[in-house]
Amino acid sequence: MNAAAAMHAERVLAGAIAASGRARVIAATGNSQLGFLHRLAESTTVDWSRVELFHLDEYVGIAADHPASFRRVLHEHFVDRTGIPTFHALDGDGDLDAVRRTVGEALQRAPIDVAFVGIGENSHLAFNDPPADFETTDPYLVVTLDEACRRQQVGEGWFPTLGDVPTRALSMSIRQILTAREILVIVPDHRKAAAVAAVLTGPITPDVPASILRTHASTTLYLDEASASVVDPAALSRLNA
Repeated sequence: MNAAAAMHAERVLAGAIAASGRARVIAATGNSQLGFLHRLAESTTVDWSRVELFHLDEYVGIAADHPASFRRVLHEHFVDRTGIPTFHALDGDGDLDAVRRTVGEALQRAPIDVAFVGIGENSHLAFNDPPADFETTDPYLVVTLDEACRRQQVGEGWFPTLGDVPTRALSMSIRQILTAREILVIVPDHRKAAAVAAVLTGPITPDVPASILRTHASTTLYLDEASASVVDPAALSRLNA
């Protein structure tokens, strides 16, 4: 799964650079993304000096050197491995209005070539927990994290207890994510299987935030056997057709 997604991402990045001289990218973090990011960072085809990276989401109130900081995770697992020169990090312990404005303005200066995202156990997209806002066009929002989302962060080992998980986050909005020319969705692990089934076969609704991805003309979903395990095979065949 990670290798296939990384090969796809490599083609998109190299194509964007060939066409316009640069590639503008959104990247997620979390355990589900690390294997993919590691494989992609190994690419020798992509001219990483021509890649501009935007941050999908970040906790409010934790420093950049906190073990769970998504800024730190992206630097350690992707930016520092590739030498990407321009990374628009979200400063979750800074002036939130200023961060939203500054990074949002940079984000909207030109089209985004590709977004790399995941799906949460509660079917969230970025930190847009259910019921998600499908309407706002603001590039970034300050959102409240629901308990299911916060428990996922404990389960993945980022925080020792539920009380240690921040209750708020900076998140790219749903509408902003959907402006990307391509979206690659990387979703491993059995704990995501129920969410994947809801996203693929249920209604498109704010109660299943990632279901909105079915409205995007160029979204590719990468699953492993575990995350695909509760989806009706016939439904997967129809989606692949």
